[in-house]
Amino acid sequence: MLQSKKNTVLVLYLIALCLIGPLIFWLSYRSGRGGQQATQPSLNGLLNPPNRNPALQKRISLGNKVLFTADNNPDKQAGVQAFAAGDFSTAVTKFNAALQVKRNDPETWIYLNNASAAAISNTVKIGVSVPVGGNLNVAREMLRGLAQAQYEINHGGGIGGKLVQVQVANDDNNPIVAKQIAAEFANDPDILAVVGHNSSDASIAAAPIYQKSGLVMISPTSVARNLSGVGRFIFRTTPNSRAIADALASYVVKTARKTRIAICADSQAEASRSFQEEFTSSVFENGGYITSTPCDFAATNFNPSEIPSQAVSDGAEALLLAPDVNRMGRAVEVAQANRSRLTLFGSHTMYTYDTLQQGQADVNTMVLSVPWHPSAFPNSSFIANAKRFWGGAGNWRTALTYDATIAVFTGLKASTNREQLQKALSNTGFMFKGATGIVKFLPSGDRQESGTLVRVQPGRYSGTGYDFTPLPSSVDTSLR
Repeated sequence: MLQSKKNTVLVLYLIALCLIGPLIFWLSYRSGRGGQQATQPSLNGLLNPPNRNPALQKRISLGNKVLFTADNNPDKQAGVQAFAAGDFSTAVTKFNAALQVKRNDPETWIYLNNASAAAISNTVKIGVSVPVGGNLNVAREMLRGLAQAQYEINHGGGIGGKLVQVQVANDDNNPIVAKQIAAEFANDPDILAVVGHNSSDASIAAAPIYQKSGLVMISPTSVARNLSGVGRFIFRTTPNSRAIADALASYVVKTARKTRIAICADSQAEASRSFQEEFTSSVFENGGYITSTPCDFAATNFNPSEIPSQAVSDGAEALLLAPDVNRMGRAVEVAQANRSRLTLFGSHTMYTYDTLQQGQADVNTMVLSVPWHPSAFPNSSFIANAKRFWGGAGNWRTALTYDATIAVFTGLKASTNREQLQKALSNTGFMFKGATGIVKFLPSGDRQESGTLVRVQPGRYSGTGYDFTPLPSSVDTSLR
């Protein structure tokens, strides 16, 4: 009888241990997860959650792996290895050393900020998704805006005394991958908001997942009209395609006096289709005409050499290039085949380093409509800081990603969870002065802003021999 009672007590003890043990572990993890003394199992759970799709582990990093492999170096690699091992002080040292090799690498800056935060403080975590494998330079441009905002907030004391960590993801501008990443972010309760995605197709694919899970998404670069009003958790800091297309169409017809325009667009890209439709509508409203010249960057039989000749035969005086960001090369090929026969114009996607580097004289004098240009804000603190960080003021993707990140930080100052952040951002009184002027959101999640016109012309700023320079008349009406 006594032995039976002992066995019963032993069984009850083991049951209690099984129930209480995990609770004690969870509490110790929550109290120490931000510090250097966090246990290794806790760190592994933080960096590689057990329910994560193994294929996605290669695409998501808090600082434990290099996503921008083109920007890797021995110190950066040593930094991610130290971060993965929980040795944050060594990670800080190695990331600092890596920045001595490449000062303008935004991924290293983010990992340095993350390691510094983990070493000394409890943290607030957000996510960002960029197209590392889709368009490397665009991904860099976006992360520079985010890294700068993260550095500024953390060196200003953080949010409520908590420093910000950023989980970086690579979606390749692929809608399928974007949905997978959105689900990963949504299932991580520590992530309070997401900055991204880049392409409209990726954002539109991911938006329903963020909306359903109640996680704020702010896209800095997706202009497609279909993103408007998707849900109350979906925002963007860029103007929509109508605002950008209107500015260019008015210039083409009224100032450049080109009334017959051919258009090259991408039938498989929502942003390109939106821009084409809005531009077409605005051209007609201004008294112009769109020719029937067939030009689809997504066509399997795409032949750039035939397009300018066909457009001239159709009576076109000008040619608009509105490619998807992943098919920029095809737009440049059309410009090269043009040989100055048609006056060239471009959508905001043409505003890339590759356009200048590959296009050279073939894109000289091309006018584009973009959401922002630094010349419109000569006294901006954002531009002054960007020059110190990156060696230049950056472009519209950098500025609008900065504003998207600052919007999150500003909203989190009055919030402690995802739902409260959404309410803060959608409040009619919410606003702040960002890199691109006053930022506030319409009920649709959009910003009510216009476009800025820039022209390609010879210059030394970009290092390609050509620069994007604002048209004098556009500075007065640019985003403020």
